Amino acid sequence: MKEFVEKVKRATAYIEERIKAKPKFAVVLGSGLGGIADTIQEPVVVKYSEIPGFPVSTAPGHKGELIFGKIYGKDVVAMNGRFHYYEGYSMKEVTFPIRVFQLLGVKYLFITNAAGGLNPEFDVGVPMIITDHINFMGDNPLIGPNVEEWGPRFPDMSEPYSKELSKLAYEVAKEEGIKIYEGVYVAVAGPNFETPAELRMLRHLGADAVGMSTVPEVIVANHGGIKVLGISAITDRAVPDDLKPLTAEEVLEIAEKTGQKIAKIISKVLKRVE
Repeated sequence: MKEFVEKVKRATAYIEERIKAKPKFAVVLGSGLGGIADTIQEPVVVKYSEIPGFPVSTAPGHKGELIFGKIYGKDVVAMNGRFHYYEGYSMKEVTFPIRVFQLLGVKYLFITNAAGGLNPEFDVGVPMIITDHINFMGDNPLIGPNVEEWGPRFPDMSEPYSKELSKLAYEVAKEEGIKIYEGVYVAVAGPNFETPAELRMLRHLGADAVGMSTVPEVIVANHGGIKVLGISAITDRAVPDDLKPLTAEEVLEIAEKTGQKIAKIISKVLKRVE
């Protein structure tokens, strides 16, 4: 664990030498949701491959770069491409960037993803504010020795997604005329899409949407005292009685379209948060 801590500190120091101001806000861009990065002003791009110890994205739709700059005058960093458990990374590696953000002084994490709609009433192409989650990945990024300076051994998860930020996102969506859902996100390991029987089970567990990311990062953010807003792009109907063959290309296409709505919501929420 000591080696991991040192690796995070080296990566943070490298980044600090290359940016003008430390970000207060971090945005993690999910599959096909890179459009938010286009709204950043005065951008400074740092590629993952240049940062000591930083993993590299291999999933489709993930560029692999940190973009530092401003949105509505607020200092932000956008993570354009994330790391997934199914790529073969450990949970520590998946959440490595969140630890770096924590050391950089980030206070708010806006996290996005592409997800299948388990709720039969959900339409494709509509964003969903994540109100809660279920960790069904079979692993946890906090397993192992705890780093006391980063957070408590047994962190509270009674409000994994900030109710204040979620309410603000909902209000912004309504003001902008954007249709939006609220619901529970369940994370699975992947990389295959789920079987009809698995989808029935996940729906019975109380989930409204299913994906292969987000939960590890949110756990670590909560451990580090960072407030979280989570928004999913509902890219397909994950309803057993209405299931059709699905490809990653189809998911990315819908995610890119829905991403424009999510980008507007996130930027307006960011504008209002001090």
